[in-house]
Amino acid sequence: MAKASTTQHRSARGKRRWSQRVTESSDALDLKEGIFAKDDPAAIARSLKHSAEASKRRKASPFQSAMSMLNFYINRGGKQLPARQRSHLEAAKDELRVLFGRPRRRKPRRSRR
Repeated sequence: MAKASTTQHRSARGKRRWSQRVTESSDALDLKEGIFAKDDPAAIARSLKHSAEASKRRKASPFQSAMSMLNFYINRGGKQLPARQRSHLEAAKDELRVLFGRPRRRKPRRSRR
């Protein structure tokens, strides 16, 4: 098997550094340490809401900022994110919608084929 070129290797490494930098130094929110590792979706949502409302540096609404950070973390975890943690984070989205008074997302109907 051929060895990856140096530029390909740097590119992959650069992407990891980019997402880590966003998580650590985001201008949008100051998150509590380990917030995404919690088992309680309501606690995750409350913390994100508090951080979003307290931030003076965000560019979007508090709801958009909190939801964006949550989605960013889920997407960044990708396939390596354990199913249990992913389910807690997905449930935190619904909790976040409730806290901000947004309607819950409807679950798609399953087709009967």
